Amino acid sequence: MERGKKNWVFCDGYLPPHGDNPEFEGHEALMLTNLNDAKAKIELVFVFEDKDPIGGIFYDLDGMRTTCVRMDKPLGDKGLQLGVSEQYTVWVKSDVPICACFGRLDVRQTNMAYYSVPGYSF
Repeated sequence: MERGKKNWVFCDGYLPPHGDNPEFEGHEALMLTNLNDAKAKIELVFVFEDKDPIGGIFYDLDGMRTTCVRMDKPLGDKGLQLGVSEQYTVWVKSDVPICACFGRLDVRQTNMAYYSVPGYSF
């Protein structure tokens, strides 16, 4: 039985500002789960509106483990920093099937919103 997919695409990346309340930092996060026994080698590729894609952002994820990749923090060994309010897509590529979801906490209003963005997998 296949547990996940090797490719995931999340098209609605748009990193919100952190906001004024340190208890609730505005952010986006990519949650990755490996439900297999084998370690997953994962590459993130970022696609933008107005510049060339950036790939080569790698993560290892042991079998039967999960991790959260905060998009407002330096990413991978390259330490890629995404710009606040910069529109992007993230393509998650893995050598073994994994599960992935993407969420955003937007604190620009008093009624904060946390929501998950559906991804396309193949």
